[in-house]
Amino acid sequence: MAIAIDSPVADFSAPATGGDFDLAAHKGKQLVIYFYPKDNTPGCTTQGQGFRDAHEAFAAANTVIVGVSRDSLKTHENFKAKQGFPFELISDKDESVCGLFDVIKLKKLYGKEYLGIDRSTFLIDKHGVLRQEWRGVKVPGHVDAVLAAAQALNKA
Repeated sequence: MAIAIDSPVADFSAPATGGDFDLAAHKGKQLVIYFYPKDNTPGCTTQGQGFRDAHEAFAAANTVIVGVSRDSLKTHENFKAKQGFPFELISDKDESVCGLFDVIKLKKLYGKEYLGIDRSTFLIDKHGVLRQEWRGVKVPGHVDAVLAAAQALNKA
């Protein structure tokens, strides 16, 4: 079952850089989960760099950031090290986390159709309830919008 705004997000755990990620372990903190298509591609690198550069501001707003794609842990480790990401990346090779958040969509590239990750971001409150979502994200300005929402939610 896909998630819905103002509803609790089902607990999940998944392999991630730095060890397994467990949603329940993050209760008490807000969580930004951002889904992106592929490590080391221009848009995904720019998006990750935006979250990296705003990491301290998110931390000040009691918010943890985690990125998700279908890439392997090895690819994630290299991407994280190369870009200096201070947050973890989840490897969702079986698409279970993508399925929970309903981010796998039919896409087209050069006339060919394929299933891929629709760039999306989710803001979960400190009680594990989904408070905001951004789907079909365009990278420019996106991190600022998510940060503003996280700061406002933290004050609520």
